[in-house]
Amino acid sequence: NDKARAVVDAMERDMATTMATKADLQLLTQELKSEISLVRKDMEILSTNMSVRLGSMLMLGLGLLFAALKLT
Repeated sequence: NDKARAVVDAMERDMATTMATKADLQLLTQELKSEISLVRKDMEILSTNMSVRLGSMLMLGLGLLFAALKLT
């Protein structure tokens, strides 16, 4: 009986240190929401930068095309 109680006590201590509480999960949820928000902002900035670069490359390509056509 004492051995069984010792095993149960050890399991309870182990579970208390390894299991997440509701507060832990709520904190994790808030952290994840914050990180997702930051990632979305970064993606918007990258999207804008990519659009500007693509537009610049398009203009450069068209300029080269018209210059080549003018030379012929």
